[in-house]
Amino acid sequence: MMRIRSFPPALPLRPLLALTLALGSVVACVPQPPSPPPPARPRVVAPMPAPRPTPPLAADWRDWPVTPGTWVYRRDDRGSIALFGPADRDALVTLRCDRAARRVYLSKSGTTATLVTIRTSSITRALPVQPTGGTPAYVAVALDPRDPLLDAMGFSRGRFTVEQAGVAPLAIPAWAEVERVTEDCRG
Repeated sequence: MMRIRSFPPALPLRPLLALTLALGSVVACVPQPPSPPPPARPRVVAPMPAPRPTPPLAADWRDWPVTPGTWVYRRDDRGSIALFGPADRDALVTLRCDRAARRVYLSKSGTTATLVTIRTSSITRALPVQPTGGTPAYVAVALDPRDPLLDAMGFSRGRFTVEQAGVAPLAIPAWAEVERVTEDCRG
């Protein structure tokens, strides 16, 4: 016959469960030391790219790239104005017809009161400019509406330049806005 071996009687489960829960709550009440903050990661800043060198301009100004921008023409209480420059910035060059004064004001952005040279396919002329005192800063010269320089700017072959010592030259497209302002002051 086979003998069945008996095991010691099992502990009742309830007291064992109560003991486990009590120990767990005691451990949970003990404050844990704060974990150290993660090490600071060094801030990586991408280096600024080096500015591209400006390519040298061709010897002949008619081969210079046209300055980025567009002409905008509008009328106001004083007469009319044509502005040239990028759409997201102040104008680089303006032509204003002041009908009351019967003058065309040629303005260029900047503050330096040195000669500004206008170069067209038929005329080159250096003009003395004066600061306008406004914001943004411009220098300007007043021209008679019948000055041949204005027609030369409007009819120059493709572009004319606005040059001033110490400043990058501007190659401005010769669009109809130049003549529109000029004709507004002649009429």
